[in-house]
Amino acid sequence: MVTGGARGLGLEIARRLADRGHLVHITDLDGALAARAAESLGPRAFGSALDVRSFPACRAATARTVRRTGSLEVWVNNAGVLVPGAAWKQDERTRTLMIEVNANGTINGTVAALEPMREAGRGHIINIISMTGLVPAPGYALYTASKQAAMGFSLATAADLRLAGLGGIEISCVCPDGVWTPMLFDKLEDPDAAVSFSGVMFSPEEVAAEVMGLLDNPVPVLTMPKWRAALLRTFNLMPKLSLRFAPHVIAHARRRQRRFARQAQAKRL
Repeated sequence: MVTGGARGLGLEIARRLADRGHLVHITDLDGALAARAAESLGPRAFGSALDVRSFPACRAATARTVRRTGSLEVWVNNAGVLVPGAAWKQDERTRTLMIEVNANGTINGTVAALEPMREAGRGHIINIISMTGLVPAPGYALYTASKQAAMGFSLATAADLRLAGLGGIEISCVCPDGVWTPMLFDKLEDPDAAVSFSGVMFSPEEVAAEVMGLLDNPVPVLTMPKWRAALLRTFNLMPKLSLRFAPHVIAHARRRQRRFARQAQAKRL
């Protein structure tokens, strides 16, 4: 089961799961898009509409998956919304949307997946978080809040599973730097989104390959790249220093963003 799986990283993860022999349920807010994505992967995939903000809808998607496949081995919470900008620039609807999709959607999907997994005593939940789940990102206050909520929930739930004696169920958080998905391509001209371009940029294929590695060797948190996560975590221990350097980080990020935008424009021409 892959949420937000109709394109970008979600679709690439679904493709690789199908290649591994899984029967994959691709879901997306746009059900028609999910169905077309599943069709592109062949007989080992099927698609349906899912709004992850609704827990009953997530439970229903779980039931459809189990009916169609006989079990639920892997659930990937990939659905996400990114709207850059300072919190005071965003209206209540935008703020609520990011919290409901990124945080509550991850919670809903995880809890829904755990119902059959707890009964079977096995399974793997993979939550696509981002580097902002580890450290705050300028220009992404609400996005940071939603992703750090998802991270905290994931790790605490993983601990609860161990305390309940359910060691056969894994929860992994994937925290990549920038990923070249349609969601990010749309932000190339938005100065508020500059921080997304400040670090190492990955292709969906690179991230999906690491996600597949988690199925063989589960870890609670996978960062990409590890060195940048360590650097950012170190800065996060010194908030005053981080705030002092924030203007320099954003200036560097905007230069990179403009360069990427020029390269993208040249390819379109």
